[in-house]
Amino acid sequence: QVQLVESGGGLVQAGASLRLSCVVSGRTFSGYSMGWFRRAPGKEREFVARIHWSGGSAYYADSVKGRFTISRDNAKNTVYLQMNNLKPEDTAVYYCAARYGAGDKPQNYDYWGQGTQVTVSS
Repeated sequence: QVQLVESGGGLVQAGASLRLSCVVSGRTFSGYSMGWFRRAPGKEREFVARIHWSGGSAYYADSVKGRFTISRDNAKNTVYLQMNNLKPEDTAVYYCAARYGAGDKPQNYDYWGQGTQVTVSS
């Protein structure tokens, strides 16, 4: 059974940092991309960042470039999202997801975590 479990969300003030973690289990993710998505109230789920499980370049949404960093620790089966200089518009439920291959569209991701809430106050 494939599981993705996120943690690390919380309530912070604008300008603060948070690090989200996603522990994956249940299968080998070689060849998979690991992505972070978010859904703000009243909005569609949107792409935030992704990285290939085997390494290589990371990709980011324009809205988070220069502030967020995605990384992975294969030994710990964990993907991270370091979020710096958080803004109120970053408030959302953040989801970790996995798909074979690469891409930014959430509908193409096969496995999802339950989400973790990030709230940024002004």
